[in-house]
Amino acid sequence: MSYCVNCGVKLDPSLDRCPLCNTPVVNPNELKELAKKQSLPPFPVEKGQVETVKRKDLAILLSVSLTAASAVCVLLNLLVFRSNPWSLYVVGACLVVWVLAIPAVIYTRMPIYASLLCDGLAIALYQFLIGFNTPDHDWFFRLALPITALCTAAALLFAFLLKKLSGAFLMAGLYFFSEAALLCVGIELLIERFLSLPLRLTWSAIVLSICAVIAVALLTILSRKRLRSAVRRRLHF
Repeated sequence: MSYCVNCGVKLDPSLDRCPLCNTPVVNPNELKELAKKQSLPPFPVEKGQVETVKRKDLAILLSVSLTAASAVCVLLNLLVFRSNPWSLYVVGACLVVWVLAIPAVIYTRMPIYASLLCDGLAIALYQFLIGFNTPDHDWFFRLALPITALCTAAALLFAFLLKKLSGAFLMAGLYFFSEAALLCVGIELLIERFLSLPLRLTWSAIVLSICAVIAVALLTILSRKRLRSAVRRRLHF
């Protein structure tokens, strides 16, 4: 038995409207289903996604920002703080950041060898700009430039070994520790040559010993198939 929700009169089950007040007769169960269909969800149905920034726009923004920072510092150095050419530090740092960002933002197809070589040249140029604030440039030509060239050559050799020989994790570790030992030895010998000291190994001998032990361990793992498989399973690579 149903009654009108407006006036309370008894209704016949076949009626669509109340005969007294003409109020529509609606089944409560149907009303619930209708409300579910018409109600909006508490969250958007369509998934939204922020548009990614284009590399070209990011490269323009980075280049303009670094150029503006360099120009402002140069103008301040020329017009206000004229005691020494300190703005060269900022110009060199901006140049290094820009060169480092080339393979990631500006030109993604640049070969890894060209990218590493440009990084080394940018760091060498930065050191040369720093030399303008020093009374003597001997430290740059006899120490800073050779060490930068040695580090750049080591990075190029590491990239070559990974690309041409093997890029596996264990082999990469072997390359890294072998080059780290030789790099430290070379840096110490260059420092001793610059300071006119006897050429002998001191602190680099410790690094060389540690890297040699690690390299021997890696060679042992690489030479034994079962040991190599066990290490790979446990380290998940």
